[in-house]
Amino acid sequence: MAAPLQVDRMSTQDKLRAMEELWAELSRTPEAVPVPAWHHEALQAREQAVAAGEAVFSDWADARRRLLDQTR
Repeated sequence: MAAPLQVDRMSTQDKLRAMEELWAELSRTPEAVPVPAWHHEALQAREQAVAAGEAVFSDWADARRRLLDQTR
């Protein structure tokens, strides 16, 4: 059994570096990463909305502003 990571003892910089390394490793074999059924369902629903002309799009500046407003 692997030793548990001491994440609470890591600096923010070390945590970010670890996340980047994990993401890079997982990205090498995306077929090995399980995708939940609800992801497929959400993508299908969005594709259908686009095809039906019902999708609403935002530019990044507006989306970012709305996300930041939600956290305040």
